Amino acid sequence: MTYTYLALGDSYTIGEQVPVFENFPYQTIQLLRKQFKGTHQFLPPEIVAKTGFTTDELNEQISKTVLQSEYDFVTLLIGVNNQYRGRAVDNFAVEFEDLLKQAISFAGGNIKRVYVLGIPDWGATPFAEGKDRVKIAGEIDEYNNSCENISKKYACDYIEITKSQREDALNPEFLAGDQLHPSGREYTKWAELLFQKISDKIISDSF
Repeated sequence: MTYTYLALGDSYTIGEQVPVFENFPYQTIQLLRKQFKGTHQFLPPEIVAKTGFTTDELNEQISKTVLQSEYDFVTLLIGVNNQYRGRAVDNFAVEFEDLLKQAISFAGGNIKRVYVLGIPDWGATPFAEGKDRVKIAGEIDEYNNSCENISKKYACDYIEITKSQREDALNPEFLAGDQLHPSGREYTKWAELLFQKISDKIISDSF
């Protein structure tokens, strides 16, 4: 069996400022290849993401990209740039829901193949020095509540990564050189959570 993976998002999906093999989609594939060596094949992830993308910009890029009609699993991580630009969470929710429905469509309509990752809190990083960290955290929480509630509405897996990321946010080992984006070590934690969910479903044949 050969599996395919589509990752939709922004800088946190491409892994801004880290080698491509250290972003969470590639690390997830490596973990799956190790776990199922000799029995399953996993193609490199196809990534539709760009640093700075908001929900509407991701949607536009998807419409311009030639993709397969169906993937074995799809991830969606988007929203931080909506918050950064001061956009209302209600507007975000409408656009996020549309993207999630597209993700489900790319997964062949199978909600078990779709995974939403929470939005990291950039306000907890050294980059946000001098900013209103409490305000940023509150807005990120609102965005993540929206992501989680919409994910539950469609019965898709929601992977919470923000609490752990906040704990690591001032640790240089978990930061890229810009003191904003995660390092490969932080992405490893996200990849392990995603890997476990996918692995469990492959083993139980519940895809």
